[in-house]
Amino acid sequence: MSTLVDIAPPPTAQNAVIHLHPRDNIAIARASLPAGQEIQVDGLRLTLLDQVPMGHKVALEDIPAGGRIVRYGQDMGAARVNIRAGQWVHTHNVAFEELTFEYEFPAGEVPYPPPPARMPTFLGYQREDGRAGTRNYIAVVAASNCAAHTAELIAASFAGESLPENVDGIAAFPHGEGCGHSIGPDTQQLQRTLAGVLHHPNVSSAIILGLGCEVNQIDHYLGKNAPDTDRLLGFTLQSSGGTRATVDATRKAIATMIERAHAEKRVELPGSKIVLGLNCGGSDSFSGITANPALGVCSDMLAEIGAAAVLAETTEIFGAEHLLVKRARNREVAEKLLDIVRGYKQYLNRFGGSFNDNPSPGNKEGGLTNILEKSLGAVAKAGSSPLMQVVDYAERITSPGFVMMNTPGYDPVSLTGLAAGGCNLICFTTGRGSAIGFPTIPVVKVATNVPMYNRMRDNMDINAGRIAEGQATVAQVGREIFEMLFRVASGERTCAERLGHKEFVPWRIGPVM
Repeated sequence: MSTLVDIAPPPTAQNAVIHLHPRDNIAIARASLPAGQEIQVDGLRLTLLDQVPMGHKVALEDIPAGGRIVRYGQDMGAARVNIRAGQWVHTHNVAFEELTFEYEFPAGEVPYPPPPARMPTFLGYQREDGRAGTRNYIAVVAASNCAAHTAELIAASFAGESLPENVDGIAAFPHGEGCGHSIGPDTQQLQRTLAGVLHHPNVSSAIILGLGCEVNQIDHYLGKNAPDTDRLLGFTLQSSGGTRATVDATRKAIATMIERAHAEKRVELPGSKIVLGLNCGGSDSFSGITANPALGVCSDMLAEIGAAAVLAETTEIFGAEHLLVKRARNREVAEKLLDIVRGYKQYLNRFGGSFNDNPSPGNKEGGLTNILEKSLGAVAKAGSSPLMQVVDYAERITSPGFVMMNTPGYDPVSLTGLAAGGCNLICFTTGRGSAIGFPTIPVVKVATNVPMYNRMRDNMDINAGRIAEGQATVAQVGREIFEMLFRVASGERTCAERLGHKEFVPWRIGPVM
């Protein structure tokens, strides 16, 4: 269990800041520090010239204008002006520069690891296609915005009913897409996303619900296009008689689906069937110090047993992609990673955007100055194991080990892509505080700092802020996350599940027609 710390002692010179790497010429304030505070780093003693907020950076040496600012041992920007040792370092005196890297490509092929001598297990639902469910839902998926309200009405109609054992609920998937799309990559991506939700291992049976005349026709998901037609039914409002008649018709179908789900039992399954989505949101400067490295330890533990850990958010590997390239299992995987980064840059350029638009006001208030700094901390979620596969948004994840999925950094869109790709668990780190969840997938929340954890205890499952307080190590919290994931996979409810969070937002990439 996570330890609560209600009142932190005032910082001393020895523990006021965190120095992450010998090359770093900045350190991170462990708490809000006043001007005049003495700090000590590796024998160096300094007096702060400015007030430095919690999680923000202080210069450890004089940095001339144009000089490089280094965090995690990596370049994260240049000084706009001369910065003196002891000064606060942030957006007012740091310039963002897009870096050019000499990529270190893998020379050979990294083999898949052998199965472990002892495989941990969990209690899950064995699916016919070989995948494993950690939950057992009936899904009602809208094909378009025109059917979204009815999908919600169908799920809500079961709210007062007692569902039998092994049935986790009737989950609605409303959204604002499905019509007014340009035909091509945009509609194909939506169809891939909804198909991934309909045929997800956490879903026992599903209904695809349309209006009838939308661009995204329900026929795409039925018949020869459906891998398990006996578990999927389609309805349209126009052919079923309108909203109320469609609710009545689908309720009858769902009654049979509930009987099937009730008959399905949890069985002991190998941990290698876990597919964990990795995400962060509302990040702060502590994300790359506490929660993300701890989740990286957990990711490596999963890779060792042949499970998958799937990093998302292409916008948040920019500036750190060179670190992932040299971890790729072969040259082909490395090139595919660079292709998605280049493709995303072209996508942003069409709208006059930049990767550095990514850090939100909350990210910056939490001490993250630019996207380079944010990315260097974000990729820590993937640990240190080889990059085995790169997939596009909502594509099926088929490889064990560390996988990269091309998604935006926007949390609900990113989680939707991970879910459609087959993740049966998601772990979400947050520093500012996030309350996100998903309709059919447990989302484990890991807090990066103690004050936020204490403020949002109803939303947070694990307190990784103890690392910054010196109360736990990265390895210990990584093991804590790993063990909780197995309990959650076996049925333990997360905070987001108990609170009823059900965010679902497909990624629309094209124009509105």
